[in-house]
Amino acid sequence: MIASTAPAGKGPAGKGSHRQSQVDPLAPLRAPDDPPWDVYLTGTVFLDIIFTGLDSAPVRGTESWARGMGSSPGGVANMATALARLGLRTSLAAAFGDDHYGDYCWDALEHGEGIDLSPSRTVPGWHSPVTVSMAYEGERTMVSHGHEPPPEEPAPECPPRARAAVASLAPGVSAPWIAQAASKGTRVFGDVGWDDTGAWDLAALPDLRYCEAFLPNAEEAMRYTGADCPRAAAHALTEYVPLAVVTLGADGAYAVDRRTGETAEVPAIEVEALDPTGAGDVFVAGFVTGTLADWPLADRLAFAGLTAALSVQEFGGSLSAPGWSEIAAWWRRVQSVEGQDPAALQRYGFLAGLVSEELVRPWPLRRAVPTIGFRRSA
Repeated sequence: MIASTAPAGKGPAGKGSHRQSQVDPLAPLRAPDDPPWDVYLTGTVFLDIIFTGLDSAPVRGTESWARGMGSSPGGVANMATALARLGLRTSLAAAFGDDHYGDYCWDALEHGEGIDLSPSRTVPGWHSPVTVSMAYEGERTMVSHGHEPPPEEPAPECPPRARAAVASLAPGVSAPWIAQAASKGTRVFGDVGWDDTGAWDLAALPDLRYCEAFLPNAEEAMRYTGADCPRAAAHALTEYVPLAVVTLGADGAYAVDRRTGETAEVPAIEVEALDPTGAGDVFVAGFVTGTLADWPLADRLAFAGLTAALSVQEFGGSLSAPGWSEIAAWWRRVQSVEGQDPAALQRYGFLAGLVSEELVRPWPLRRAVPTIGFRRSA
């Protein structure tokens, strides 16, 4: 396990103009006839309010005080922001409330992060979904409230052309856009959440057959396959999808590629977590980035784990995602740590070809803010 140090330098929060990513990981692969977008996503955008620094879980009948608080766009915004900050041209289709929360989230994503929101819409009279997340002892508890937005009329026939799409799979639910995207050559990465039905039946995920990769956590992978360890579960999942990636929490991640027979396992980076909100989404974004860039499987896992580790050292899900400046700063810093394991450093040696000294400078990424100001400048 590689030893890290303090979090990368923090840029000021606020309404600074969007800054393009300092590294384009797909630059060697780009061609004039490429799709207009690298990644397409759709889902629900929440306004996340995060409390950190709690000594324990809230106790019934008592009042708990948090030592830290942040607000930021959440839900599908977590992954969209992480992808954009890694240099991928990202398009998002989502409904936004016509309240102050919706305005804030739209502004943060479109103007702050440069995410394409042309497939998105503002729904009159619909309030933004809200999640309150409480982080303590490396875990989190969430309370959410929201209503389904009215269906869009007319619904788009298909998603925009993109190299890849990230699809959130749910038991018993089929999203027509996933098949449409796959039929046009879009590489679909399947994410999944907890199965509240308790069935844990892969046949109940009809869109899994359109996915190139499936990225559950260890508990989800074992429940879906009946395997007694996550690595065996990863191998079992390749009967359903070409590439299985299983996150192992503090132990890192394990992946199996059925097409090549390749396996890879990378340990986690040891960090002091402030807020784990959105870390799984950032991991997926890092893995998608490495896959589209045609990196070796182990490098993709290492990069995904690194981006997730950097994200948990900041408040919030979306605005905690690291950019290339922070990745470069981490790489320079860990090389100076006395007694660093040479083998662990070698695992991240691929970063040397991606980052440079010019990147190690303050980069004013937006960060989660304690409160959201509603006053607009003229």
